[in-house]
Amino acid sequence: MRVAFVVPGDFDTTSGGFRYDRRLVASLRETDDVTVHSVPWRRYPLAVADAPTTPLSRFSNQADVVVVDELAHPTFAPRCGRSPGDDTPVVALVHHLRCDEGGPEAPVARALERRFLARVDAAVCTSSATERAVETLSPSPLPTLVAPPTADQFDPDVSGEDVDARSTETPFRVVFLGSVVPRKRPLALVDALAALDDPWEATLVGPQPDERYAARVRSRCRRRGVADRVTLAGPLETADLADVLRRSHVLALPSRHEGFGIAALEGMGFGLPAVVTHSGGATDLVTHGETGFLVPPEGVGAVAAALSALAGDRTRLARMGRAALNRYHAHPPWEETAERVRSFLSRLADESVTPTPEAA
Repeated sequence: MRVAFVVPGDFDTTSGGFRYDRRLVASLRETDDVTVHSVPWRRYPLAVADAPTTPLSRFSNQADVVVVDELAHPTFAPRCGRSPGDDTPVVALVHHLRCDEGGPEAPVARALERRFLARVDAAVCTSSATERAVETLSPSPLPTLVAPPTADQFDPDVSGEDVDARSTETPFRVVFLGSVVPRKRPLALVDALAALDDPWEATLVGPQPDERYAARVRSRCRRRGVADRVTLAGPLETADLADVLRRSHVLALPSRHEGFGIAALEGMGFGLPAVVTHSGGATDLVTHGETGFLVPPEGVGAVAAALSALAGDRTRLARMGRAALNRYHAHPPWEETAERVRSFLSRLADESVTPTPEAA
């Protein structure tokens, strides 16, 4: 099978979505011919102005199936339709819909993404929540496949006994794992932490792409009187991040929306209950009150209440940490995910082939 894999911008970009893309390409290349193509990607929605005039057939001429990372939708939604007679299936790889992030750009994103979905033949989604969002937004029914990522950046080697022993340690340690950007709501986490009565400390791990916003987070820490207990660590090497996760008690990421929630799964591998929002794919991972807490994607009170419940009841913290660890071990391995995607693409490619009269 010949696969054209289309991504926006630099394929080596550091993010969970691009890491998924690279891993999928590597897995497909074990048995198939995969060519990666890059299209312009500027800060949203400026990418619309950069949309090339070539149609999707630019990628399908020498392929049996085209896979397009949905982040590239500004390139194809405005004016790049399919060429007449081009029946090569185009599959959207959807980590999450941009319109689900909310904000002032959401209406524009919704219109563009709806037009993009009208031009594809199927979608691979990283969570059931993303699948539902795609099915709702698409103007017509699409074949879909849920293919979740796996958290194998680490080899945690954490046992239930380790979780129990850590649960009694003080202070209560919270880790935030994600880019320090408004969508991830680190300010809400700082405000929630400031409301805790129990001794605590927090480490915010992840890139800081906007220094002005990172400065706002530091300023909020100072104004809430918690600057000495919050560390903005920036991005960490795998071994250093593993050390932070291993000594933490809970992972907190009160994002407005997450397509899957890979950070939650990575934390679960270290026996960390996850405090995440119920908007997006984390609902596939977190059972409220069992492996973590699902909180609203706005406000602070529910985040503070969840953290307080775990900080103040260490028996509950240990029980939920063990449940989180069990959920991590029950997650399907990458090999299973990759094979399901390969089979899905192969079936679409086979169905697009028009039988010759002799074969009919």
